[in-house]
Amino acid sequence: MLLTIDVGNTNTVLGVFDGDQLIKSWRVKTDPRNTADELWLQFGALVANYKISGLAVCSTVPATLRELRTMIANYLSDIQSTIVEPGIKTGVPLLVDNPKEIGADRIVNTLAAHTLYPNGPSIVVDFGTSTNLDVISPKGEFLGGALAPGIEISVDALAARAAQLRKVELVLPRSVIGKNTVEALQSGTIYGFAGQVDGLVERITSELLESYKEKPTVIATGGLAPLVLGISRSIEHHEPDLTLIGLRLIHERNA
Repeated sequence: MLLTIDVGNTNTVLGVFDGDQLIKSWRVKTDPRNTADELWLQFGALVANYKISGLAVCSTVPATLRELRTMIANYLSDIQSTIVEPGIKTGVPLLVDNPKEIGADRIVNTLAAHTLYPNGPSIVVDFGTSTNLDVISPKGEFLGGALAPGIEISVDALAARAAQLRKVELVLPRSVIGKNTVEALQSGTIYGFAGQVDGLVERITSELLESYKEKPTVIATGGLAPLVLGISRSIEHHEPDLTLIGLRLIHERNA
């Protein structure tokens, strides 16, 4: 079985694949202070009941990636491991000014999205610490995209800077017109971010139509994606395990 680990700035997602089927996944918080031994205590306990024969990792947190390398060397040296970094075969051409700037998770998502939706261009909207819109050509090339502050970061910043406002539970309010402060914050956050995504997708689609004459498929992923599903007019598909699927595909390319 293949263990996939996607280390994000806020959460780390793990998944176990049996062939091409994801049979179990977990979401835990990311702590850059964790040592290699602490990571293994946590991850090893989660996968103790599975016979792991391979490992695929991507990380946007350098400190955690360093400790993951040590963890692999100390505890998983007898299995084949794939870390998404320069030199690894991904099959994703990066048509940007500086390919070294592109996060590993965005490359992984590009491969997975093009594999799942190969007919025409696509846009991946990843709702995480930041909201990433990754644009993919009909050939599976990474064309670039847009980055915006994430939903939770924005809520935290607003609560920290506004004396009479506070953090609220991110659930759909009764109506867009909030009848109290809590509902007003919920409306502005959830409907506001859905509108932001729809506006960016509309502008990106206009540019893609000029180049490819095809409308893109829009795919949502990330831990906060459920907040805007059914509200955003542009999102067509929800793939919560998109990054884990991409890690499996990259591992198979390098096996």
